Amino acid sequence: MAIVHLSMKILPEVLFEDDDLLLVNKPSGYTVIPDRFGKYTSLQELFQKQYGKLFIVHRIDRETTGVVCFAKNAAAHKHLSLQFQNHEVRKFYQVIVKGKLPFQEGVIESPVMENPAKPGTMMISKRGKEAITLCQVVEEFKHASLVMAEIKTGKTHQIRVHLTALGNPLLVDEVYAKSSAFYFSSIKRNYKTSGEEERPTVSRLTLHAYQIILHHPVSGQLLEIIAPLPKDLETLLKLLRKYDK
Repeated sequence: MAIVHLSMKILPEVLFEDDDLLLVNKPSGYTVIPDRFGKYTSLQELFQKQYGKLFIVHRIDRETTGVVCFAKNAAAHKHLSLQFQNHEVRKFYQVIVKGKLPFQEGVIESPVMENPAKPGTMMISKRGKEAITLCQVVEEFKHASLVMAEIKTGKTHQIRVHLTALGNPLLVDEVYAKSSAFYFSSIKRNYKTSGEEERPTVSRLTLHAYQIILHHPVSGQLLEIIAPLPKDLETLLKLLRKYDK
């Protein structure tokens, strides 16, 4: 099921819906809630046109794709908020990073806080709040890796900051990796553009909210919702598998 929205090329898909919950697969480019300048379309605005009032349960960055959960009523919102607050919700992300991690499976436990020198960004600091990220390498390439990351805490930019501190920032992350795009020519020898300017394979965060596991606020049923990897990241992985061995 998709919501028609003519100004966006990729439409958000409904992954699960009932009287209490709405879980959707967010494309890159949408914010979860309205931004104060009205520059971007938000999922909340978009879906409220069809479903009425929706309650925010959690957020992911505008450039990040993947699972986002909304509550349809105050009771469901309260129940879900407690699950998130008590760290009972499991959240898994697929991340394409630079280089090879120093381990195949490990835990990053470094507190994070807002960077006072760069408002809106985060940094590792002993004065920060607890942040825990579990990482498992899924695939390794010559210059990059596909990692499954589970966050035990939900701090802003947590995965991005933790992996950057580890020495493996996202393959594309303008803020923390100083990389605004990935180009095929970076891994393909003798790549030629036929005189035309090369277009990037990916020009947004290489981060995808792959899976969320939570209990239904009414039935108590355990829900495991998966958002398939979007086409741009699938294309990137195919190129890495073929040309970045």
